[in-house]
Amino acid sequence: MTPVSSSASEPRLALVLGATGAFGSNTVVALLKHGWRIRALARNPEAARRKSGPAMPIDWVKGDALDRASVVAAAEGTDLIVHAVNPPAYRNWKGTVLPMVDAAIAAAEASGARLLVPASVYNFAPDAGAGLDEDAPQRPVTRKGKIRVEMEARLRAASRRGVQVLVLRAGDFFGAGGANSALDWLLLRSGGRPTALFRPGPKNIPRAFAYLPDLGETAAALLDRADELGVYEVFHFRGDVLTPAQLLAVLRRASGNPRLPAIPFPWPLIGLTGLWNETMRELMEMRYLWRAPITLSNRKLVAFLGEEPHTPLDVSLREALGELTTPAAASRPRVGRADATATVQGA
Repeated sequence: MTPVSSSASEPRLALVLGATGAFGSNTVVALLKHGWRIRALARNPEAARRKSGPAMPIDWVKGDALDRASVVAAAEGTDLIVHAVNPPAYRNWKGTVLPMVDAAIAAAEASGARLLVPASVYNFAPDAGAGLDEDAPQRPVTRKGKIRVEMEARLRAASRRGVQVLVLRAGDFFGAGGANSALDWLLLRSGGRPTALFRPGPKNIPRAFAYLPDLGETAAALLDRADELGVYEVFHFRGDVLTPAQLLAVLRRASGNPRLPAIPFPWPLIGLTGLWNETMRELMEMRYLWRAPITLSNRKLVAFLGEEPHTPLDVSLREALGELTTPAAASRPRVGRADATATVQGA
């Protein structure tokens, strides 16, 4: 397998799987700023083009991330494959996550492209601790965590066959394009106006949050130095580490509402609804992440890049709130006291 390399006069080409999703859309923006050309796969290219915006310079091609042949075909001639697809609302992880990553691996093997994959903290046990580095033991206690560990094992095995793999691990997503991200489902709104914040766990347990534009910029910055990366590299993105109490304080400032209340998340109702609703059942399984301080160390990332891209928290939350409180956002299905329709983890 011979890696593809763009000529000096031709920008590098990336295939993005999941280009309209949270990580994918922000990585597209960052890659474009760093001089990449973008090709993206979609089951309905016209609908995807409308969602991303007609002015976004993306070459949309028809295909399905579960269809190995269409992913391999779309990756021809690329330098990079961004694997940013994830089953929405926790549905059918067992039947989709591994086949999709297998298709991306096959495409990387065929094209010689590097494979960029976002990763989560699902891989870690409740007692894993805070400030985890890239070598921290992975002992998942949930079905989704075990699938994630198997996914990374397949990526590592592919690297032994010559596939260049870059894994970027982060906490809960929020920010631009982060519909169904952590902040989206934690925040209650009426007519687009923030009215309360859900508190899913103890107010003093720290939680890792990743501002999506910063995460996309981190990916692009790492890829600018791809010739210095090993065949299999993992980096942890620390992001903002906040307790629910700290998040509430910053949201009060960002929203201009000093009395924004925090209310308990309706876990008993979620557990009951999970008896017949797959999303609620899978959401309940991840409750432990709000009861244990599982956060990430960015020492390796900072040593490599010099710094971790970071937007001041008050700024990032104001921007996130501005997007979440638009009329379109206000009309989306919400996580309410009686139901929940979003995922906890974006990656």
